[in-house]
Amino acid sequence: MKSINKITSLELAAFIQDHLKAKGIDVILSGGTCVTFYSNNTYVSMDLDLIDISFTKKRDIREAMREIGFIEEGRYFVHPETKFFVEFPPGPLAVGEEPVRKINEIKQSTGILRIISPTDCVKDRLAGYYHWKDLQCLEQAVLVATHTKINLKEVETWSKKEGMEDKFEDFIDKLSNKEL
Repeated sequence: MKSINKITSLELAAFIQDHLKAKGIDVILSGGTCVTFYSNNTYVSMDLDLIDISFTKKRDIREAMREIGFIEEGRYFVHPETKFFVEFPPGPLAVGEEPVRKINEIKQSTGILRIISPTDCVKDRLAGYYHWKDLQCLEQAVLVATHTKINLKEVETWSKKEGMEDKFEDFIDKLSNKEL
């Protein structure tokens, strides 16, 4: 394997996922690094959000991360050889009130990357816009939707279930302007 300071965020995520999986800890990549992947690096995130779907004790994650050179600093794990940092947001793996059901597996040079789908990535970013009025999340949702195929009808149905039809229209307006 390449040195940690020479691998991409996605290769790092796959490396960590494989290491943790060998310890019985199952994590899925979510958040901004998914935007990086699905937007072909148009947006770059420095943190890897790994959702623990095996509900492992924090001390076990801490020990497994220490084995590969990461130390805990506050809510993040950092490694002296990389600018990327890792966070384990609390589960369950969901977008708003809806559980994530589709996980994509993508081969990397460092292992298998397990990542939420592009459609769920858009929903994840829109949740940030819908519930916290985060305009950067809205822009990220548009980036993903313009760079990769998503199920727009599914996003619309989900938005209605979240009670956010009006804010979904903001997304559609921005998406229409991007596509022109």
